[in-house]
Amino acid sequence: MNIKTFLSLSLAAGMFFSCADEKKQHAEKKEPVAEKKFEYVVDQFADLKILRYQIPGWENLTLKEQKLVYYLVEAGLSGRDIMWDQNYRYNLAIRKALENVYTSYTGNKDSKEWNAFKTYLKRVWFSNGIHHHYSNDKIKSGFSREYLDSLLTETGTELDSAIVDVLFSDKDAKKVNLDASKGLIKGSAVNFYGEGITADEVDAFYAKMESPDPKKPLSFGLNSKLVKQDGKLVEKVWKSGGMYGAAIDKIIYWLEKAKGVAENEKQARALGFLIEYYKTGDLQSWDDYNVAWTEATEGNIDYINSFIEVYNDPKGYRGSYEAIVQIKDFEMSKKMEVLAHNAQWFEDHSPLMPEHKKENVVGVSYKTVVVAGEAGDASPSTPIGVNLPNANWIRAAHGSKSVSLGNIIEAYNNAGSSDRLKEFVNDEEELELAEKYGKLGGKIHTALHEVIGHASGKLNPGVGETKETLKNYASTLEEGRADLVGLYYIMDPKLQELRLTDDYRKLAMAEYDGYIRNGLLTQLVRLELGSNVEEAHMRNRQWVSAWVFEKGKKDNVIEKINRDGKTYYNINDYDKLRTLFGELLRETQRMKSEGDYEAAKALVENYGVKVDQEIHKEVLDRNKAFKSAPYSGFVNPVLVPETDEAGEITAIKVTQPGSFEEQMLYYSEKYGFLPVKN
Repeated sequence: MNIKTFLSLSLAAGMFFSCADEKKQHAEKKEPVAEKKFEYVVDQFADLKILRYQIPGWENLTLKEQKLVYYLVEAGLSGRDIMWDQNYRYNLAIRKALENVYTSYTGNKDSKEWNAFKTYLKRVWFSNGIHHHYSNDKIKSGFSREYLDSLLTETGTELDSAIVDVLFSDKDAKKVNLDASKGLIKGSAVNFYGEGITADEVDAFYAKMESPDPKKPLSFGLNSKLVKQDGKLVEKVWKSGGMYGAAIDKIIYWLEKAKGVAENEKQARALGFLIEYYKTGDLQSWDDYNVAWTEATEGNIDYINSFIEVYNDPKGYRGSYEAIVQIKDFEMSKKMEVLAHNAQWFEDHSPLMPEHKKENVVGVSYKTVVVAGEAGDASPSTPIGVNLPNANWIRAAHGSKSVSLGNIIEAYNNAGSSDRLKEFVNDEEELELAEKYGKLGGKIHTALHEVIGHASGKLNPGVGETKETLKNYASTLEEGRADLVGLYYIMDPKLQELRLTDDYRKLAMAEYDGYIRNGLLTQLVRLELGSNVEEAHMRNRQWVSAWVFEKGKKDNVIEKINRDGKTYYNINDYDKLRTLFGELLRETQRMKSEGDYEAAKALVENYGVKVDQEIHKEVLDRNKAFKSAPYSGFVNPVLVPETDEAGEITAIKVTQPGSFEEQMLYYSEKYGFLPVKN
């Protein structure tokens, strides 16, 4: 599970680098040198801001460790095209054509339509395809069909006219559709299912599959596309020699090199299972890998790589390709891993029904890490926290790993602005709390969400996996449940006892203010007027906030205030709000534990989907005053190996790309391993 970027988090500022040549020149003159401030912001366009992040501590790694990081980063990037094709069947052809136009066109580059074309291409790059990375809506071009046709002709670029038609029509308008009335698969453009397949057929296909050990259910459908051949459903497995084989073979090549420089035997063993999984596509190897990976907790380097999160599958089976390479942040990890050490205490004291609590929470590890590279579903839009593996039985028997992406959060904090916060807070007290405790509150809430939240609770005996029982509501219910764990415990004196804060009440007040403000107001800046909420994390923030607002009305727990034509929310009773969070947590765990689909559907549909259009219009109007884009993503540092005459790596340098366009074009050229049909 991962938390996509939505919190206004912050750490202490001050990330700098210096120019060695400039230092040398000034040193000769014995003049003081002013360090050049690191430029976090790379670009801003449409609703997007592109940032950079640093890799602090890189120089402290041994050469062997740097090689391990480099090989893992290369493995991750080698699968980049997979995510593009997963998102939509024509994405690779569209990207190739648009990039050829961009690099070949010699005509008027000052026109309004050319600028619209450039913006469109950058939006497509950001979303790994033609559908918005968050709303799932098809991105509007901003230029005419005739103009694109002229660009294709002038640059000699080939793109099938039927594909061009898609860009300017209503066809395949939604990447992931969660409205069952429109057909979960029929209404989704994501490339996980062949033509003519229905949701009922998918359910029937997987209902026939049985795991060798029912107590250890395999993740059926995780690594394949389901298609019809001669009228029968068959899986096209993503493996070496199978679908996506050309890219997967490159992934395997780099993983094998990584295994050769592994830090320890457990790490090497886990990499071996992952390589075997990629070679065979065998789901038992996937489980073997996850167990080995979960237990490989020693060492400075770790990674996430494969088909993992199922948010992009309307049926919740298929995993999107994702890769993150991590270096342990020792100081911050030591401070925050206290949560993992106390996981059983949190489980024992939770408001869950006794039968839904785990008697023995095992193997929860927590680290703050420094990201060294990302790809696929994690790039350019990245999570800020991750908890894996996703299989419930592995969590119960072997535990899980939770990480907070420290340097990513650092970059967000240094590139942000407080102007929007000042616009939507109700009063000075709320603003003061947010400025003093909001950043730490966000960090701790993320840690509680990942470490305690996703590891908490258990399924009733005989209840299937949530993708089977809760279906299209499984992802948002799980994210909301983990959020509620964090919200409940952030107002607990245990946090102060564990020395995570100097004032747990003010910390909680700031986080409660921010969560309600975001869930009911500010996250609406991410939607076009008239839209419903589709994305799983946005839905969960809304249904959590809207539910506690409604249930607390009789006691005026949260007050809706209208002042000077503007809407605000003010929390009058933080203790009662915590009680409401606990009640909702108890109920959402019950839904998960019992597989209560109807209750989950009612909760999400009644509280998490529909948007008050008057408030939405108001929020969008208020937001026009701010230049900062509502979404942010990243370019990755570039790791450059230096070699001796024998070709052996002697050093690896960290450089930064000059622009977003530079990195995207470089990636397409170097890692474009999948065949493209125009």
